[in-house]
Amino acid sequence: MKTIKKYSLLALIVGISGLFGCSKFLNETDPSNFTVGAYFTKPEQARTSVNAIYASLRDQMNGDFNGAAWTMTEFATGQAATDLGQAVNSYFIKDLKNTAENSYGQTYWQSYYKGIGNANLSIANIPKIPGMDAAQVKQLLGEAYFLRAWYYFSLVQMFGNIPLITEPIDLTSSQLKPKQATPDDVYKQIVSDLTTAEAAGLPWVDAGGRVSLGAVKSLLAKVYLTMAGYPLKKGNDYYDLAAKKSAEVIDSKQFKLFDSYADLHNPNKKNIEENIFMIQYKTQVIPGSWQSLIIPYNKNISAYSAETGGIYATADFVKSYDPADLRAKEGQFFFTKFTNQDDRKIEVNLGGYFLYKLFDVDAQTNTANSDLNWSLIRYADVLLVYAEASNEVSGPTGKAYDAVNGIRTRAQLPNLAGLSKDQFREAVWKERWYELCFEDVTWFDMARLRKAFNVSTKQFDEYVGHKFSYGPVLTERELLFPIPSVELQNNPNLIPTKGY
Repeated sequence: MKTIKKYSLLALIVGISGLFGCSKFLNETDPSNFTVGAYFTKPEQARTSVNAIYASLRDQMNGDFNGAAWTMTEFATGQAATDLGQAVNSYFIKDLKNTAENSYGQTYWQSYYKGIGNANLSIANIPKIPGMDAAQVKQLLGEAYFLRAWYYFSLVQMFGNIPLITEPIDLTSSQLKPKQATPDDVYKQIVSDLTTAEAAGLPWVDAGGRVSLGAVKSLLAKVYLTMAGYPLKKGNDYYDLAAKKSAEVIDSKQFKLFDSYADLHNPNKKNIEENIFMIQYKTQVIPGSWQSLIIPYNKNISAYSAETGGIYATADFVKSYDPADLRAKEGQFFFTKFTNQDDRKIEVNLGGYFLYKLFDVDAQTNTANSDLNWSLIRYADVLLVYAEASNEVSGPTGKAYDAVNGIRTRAQLPNLAGLSKDQFREAVWKERWYELCFEDVTWFDMARLRKAFNVSTKQFDEYVGHKFSYGPVLTERELLFPIPSVELQNNPNLIPTKGY
């Protein structure tokens, strides 16, 4: 009789089900009803095992009155505010008083290692399933390798020295209570996984939301850009790799910027054009889960019963935009007024700069059941990766100007021209801060650059010593989030994060 495999790294198995489809979209089943040996026996089980890996992308998005884990990296930038007093984890991060007991970090750690565990299961077992078409096996494994790389890339940036596990674990495994690997070793695995996925025969675009070749190359470009900076500091060779890989995405002509910022939160624009890779949601099945968090506290503007005021932009950040920048104008990236839920002719002053770029209009005004996906990789990000990386290698070339100016044109700003290498570098950084805000990108830029944007001077400060506009000052310990205390208790081989 085969032993039931259990996964210690805080429940690595999730339910296996179809992520994509109509009535069965995103439904999960009870993982306790099968053993690994009994499950991986049919070709259709290969698909469902890979679908299960995607599920961990959603966990950090859940939350309302207690906050949500996805806000962790936004509050860490100093550019986010909240009115949700009971969401204490938000305040701990926002006020730079974070602890290892913060449940936001625990959610990321547990969910992403669960995703890694499911990826390891698929990678180890799909090739053993009889009757599988070789090309299909290769593509499914490509998805699994990409997702494992995504989870590791996120975790190593957030937590630094982390366990590196690439095989399924049973109760006798030496990896049951793993030691931490160095960031360098984790990044080597990430690059290996992504280069394997790159050769897996995936299509450039997948309108159903699965991993595509465009997503693989885009993530690889972001990984190389990060490796060029801190903490690895691999420098020019990796800027060159990032420039070349992002150029492949640009030159493919498979993606384009949306004409309107409204398309960023339009459910009809899922997985196409600017949206290269997204977390998948479907109304009435698993609806988008962040809508109640991004609306003002009890202003009676929404069809949602919970109006939490959980996260919005600081006034200082929004006012740092160029006055001509379309992104900062009402109803573009932010909104300060909306209509009353009972009478849409009555306008309500919201008292802050709330996040219209994440706002599902139909759900908020009608259904209270969002059909909006969450974008993980946007084409705008890829353009800015190219502009930054190519500038480090060759200075501001015409193609680099084209990349950043496409984003500025949409924002109704004049083209950049005639800049030095140093001037161009900071101009691109500013575009990253302004374009990608509140999409879980900015803090990762801060960590790899060791820079923070000063909303008063509109220049970049050194990360350590940077003062948020509302008072707290960043120290070295904020370069990482703490490994959760429950993980330290369960695994004596883990070393606590410095400063926590």
